[in-house]
Amino acid sequence: MNFLQQLEERHLADLRFSEVTRALRALSSAYVERRESALADHKALDGAGKRAAFALYYGPLHFLLVQHIIKEIGASLAPGTVVDLGCGTGVAGAAVATSTTPPLRVLGFDTHPWTLDEARFTYKSFGLHFDVRRAHAARTHFPAGTSIIVAAFVVNELNDADRAALLENLQRAKTHVLIVEPISQRISPWWNAWAAEFIRMGGRADIWKARIDVPPLVKRLAKSSGLRPEMLTARSLFV
Repeated sequence: MNFLQQLEERHLADLRFSEVTRALRALSSAYVERRESALADHKALDGAGKRAAFALYYGPLHFLLVQHIIKEIGASLAPGTVVDLGCGTGVAGAAVATSTTPPLRVLGFDTHPWTLDEARFTYKSFGLHFDVRRAHAARTHFPAGTSIIVAAFVVNELNDADRAALLENLQRAKTHVLIVEPISQRISPWWNAWAAEFIRMGGRADIWKARIDVPPLVKRLAKSSGLRPEMLTARSLFV
């Protein structure tokens, strides 16, 4: 995949592989053991090492996961724009946009300047027409021509008030919506209420366990960091 080659060249130009694996171990530990403090003010992405680890390891895995989900759901997406909420490095939006022929346009929203720059790189690497804007996921206007709204691994990071506001916005959106979250409900006590609402609107709630062919770089990072990415797991909501 050309994207993976470009990603490796981008992030390993000024960092040693050992620095990235050390940062990946710290990043993984922070999300599991110190989640609230890690998410506060984007502290989990402090430093070039952690940013590289996030982009090189979690980016490709999240792309493959969302690609698998959108394919299995079999959604028929009209030409238009993928709104990538809390876009991070842009991989979820790219996975959905490239699921159609021709690809969809992408509009990525996030609050972190680094992730917006990284999303630009991702969308460009896939040859997509795109725009990125700095905005909060819960206070985003969905433009006319939106084909699908994607929020991958972002709803669990919102506080209760912002999460409620986002749900109201999605209920009014009148377009496809895909929510992807970690399989563990420990960090998502709101999940059952959201699932019930999506089903009420005619949607679906799924649990995914997908075996994948792990890209070589991701496999090397995983082996050096004690991680096991062969089975991708997630929960999703779609309407």
